Amino acid sequence: METKILHITTAKGPLECQLAAGKILGALLADLRKKGLQVEVLDRTAGQESGTILSATIQVSGIAIQTAIQSWLGTIQWIQQSPYRPNHGRKNWFVGVFKVNPAAAISWNENEIVYQSVRSSGSGGQHVNKVSSAVRATHTPSGTMVFVQESRSQLQNKKIALERIRAKLEKVQSEKLVEVVNQTWSQHHELERGNPVRTFTGMDFKPKKAAKTFKKERNQLKHELKRDLNQ
Repeated sequence: METKILHITTAKGPLECQLAAGKILGALLADLRKKGLQVEVLDRTAGQESGTILSATIQVSGIAIQTAIQSWLGTIQWIQQSPYRPNHGRKNWFVGVFKVNPAAAISWNENEIVYQSVRSSGSGGQHVNKVSSAVRATHTPSGTMVFVQESRSQLQNKKIALERIRAKLEKVQSEKLVEVVNQTWSQHHELERGNPVRTFTGMDFKPKKAAKTFKKERNQLKHELKRDLNQ
């Protein structure tokens, strides 16, 4: 199973783009789930009005992800008269969908934690000197380590150590995710206002069907005509 991270951005566009981004997020999630992929919203920055977003970051997991997401990558166009500014002449709004490098995931398995019994230090009288109730716990894949001596019970100290290891790993993972999201801000200036990969129309956000140009048919006729003239 592979994992990819997608970022939806309005590129600091107006309120109409924020509404389009909210609708695109919903449509994208529905499409990927329909294709059997697991999708999780990692980060979402709300826009100025209900139902709008400035940006969103989602994690997609499953098989053959690239094929599923390819038609969403790039600029997405929404054609609709502004619901916020009825007299505004503009009807075309653009939102970008980009793929970003996922943060390196830290494996989390309690069996990968190594506990070492050590003597407690500090005040505590004879019990501290004679009983090795303190615990040093190390998460071997990441090297994260904690030392716990709060309780006279070694079992209790192990439970405390486990929770502290968990908290540290979650903090590191959160920081990595923030780094990934921050990297995507540069893409806000790369949004191309044209050549959309998808186009939606109206407040019901219906996909716009591509107009049939008959280019293939015309080329075929030209080829046949040229062939007939040369005979």
